[in-house]
Formats: sequence, structure tokens, C-alpha cells
Amino acid sequence: MQRDAQLRQRILDHLHGFKVQAGDGAAGHAAAVAVAITDEGHGAGLTGLDARDAWSTRAALVLTRRSDRLRSHAGQWALPGGRIDAGETPEQAALREIDEEVGLRLGMDSVLGRLDDFVTRSGYVITPVLVWAGAAREMVPNPQEVQSIHRIPVEEFLRADAPMLEQRDDSDHPVLRMPVGNSWIAAPTAAVLYQFRELCILGRPTRVAHFEQPHFAWK
Repeated sequence: MQRDAQLRQRILDHLHGFKVQAGDGAAGHAAAVAVAITDEGHGAGLTGLDARDAWSTRAALVLTRRSDRLRSHAGQWALPGGRIDAGETPEQAALREIDEEVGLRLGMDSVLGRLDDFVTRSGYVITPVLVWAGAAREMVPNPQEVQSIHRIPVEEFLRADAPMLEQRDDSDHPVLRMPVGNSWIAAPTAAVLYQFRELCILGRPTRVAHFEQPHFAWK
């Protein structure tokens, strides 16, 4: 659709000339997450604010709630992703992980680019990979890793109350959160979402690596 083509080109234009900052590879395990742009419409595993009876052409991002079975970060909001295997590029890892977690199989031609690496308190260097997912109507959560799949409209990340910043006594930098519905998503996921909003949608080159994470995300 023309609207999709315009958004895709807008993102590519904003990425053009933006110099991505790499994280310190010695700071943690290499990981990648997929920032997947899709349609907002209703599909398997959708709950809460993003459930619809009919398909919409509004752009959305694919997020998950992590399974309660996981040993770390159970139940938290996340972008599909995980560790980069030996011999993989971040792009290959992100595409593999989104297939494994939500059953969305995409080719390398879906990759639009990268955002800045984010070094987490839990010991990972995360590379966000932007992918164009199209309608993505057949997503199914992997019960071993994913509790539910959510299509969050891009408009939700443009709210006037985003981002939510909280200064703490134990850090020089504020904790970053992004509001969603009546709740919020914390960094590191929120940091990726905020940079996507600022750079890809609004065309404002913005760095996010300095933002702090809440204590529950340190483990």
C-alpha cells in the first residue's frame, strides 16, 4: 500500500547518514533484537489494548511478554531477540529469533538497518535490527519463551507523556520508561523504542545508551 511504502521510505531516509554507535564487545554477551514494523491488525496471541476485530493499516511494532517459565526477566515486555550465535551477524540472529519466538519468517531483504547498541546491566550488548514485517498475520507465540504477542501502534510511542524519566541517587542518568496503555515498558527495551521513535519516525538523531535501567532489569 502507498502508506506502507511512504513509511518504509521515511524510515530509510532517517536512517541514511546516521552513524550507529557500537557497544563495547567486552562489556557482555552479544545479542540482537528485532524491531519489527508491521500492521496493527488482530492476530494470534494479541491481548489488551492492541486487540481488534478487524485489520487496520496503522503501523505497529511487534513486542512480546516473556514467558513466566523463563529463569530471567520472566513476564517482562521484550522485543523478539536473543544471543548471537557463533558465525552469525546481528541481522541473522534477529531474523532467527523472531522466527523462533513468534513464528515470523522474514528474509534479509526485510532488514532496514540498525539502531545503536545498548549495553545492559544484566551483561548483554544488544544490537537492535530494524525489519519490515508487512502484515505478519500468522504469528504464533513459542510457549517456551513467549507468553503473548502484542502489536503496539507506533502512535502509542508518540504520546506526550513519553518518555518517562526517573532520576535516582545511585546513578548520574535517569531511568527511562515508555508508557503503553496504563502501564509502561522499561529500559533496555524502552531505550530501543525511544530511539526508534526519535530517529526513525520523528527524524531527530538521538542517543540512548546512557539511560539507566530499573533494578529489576539488572539480573
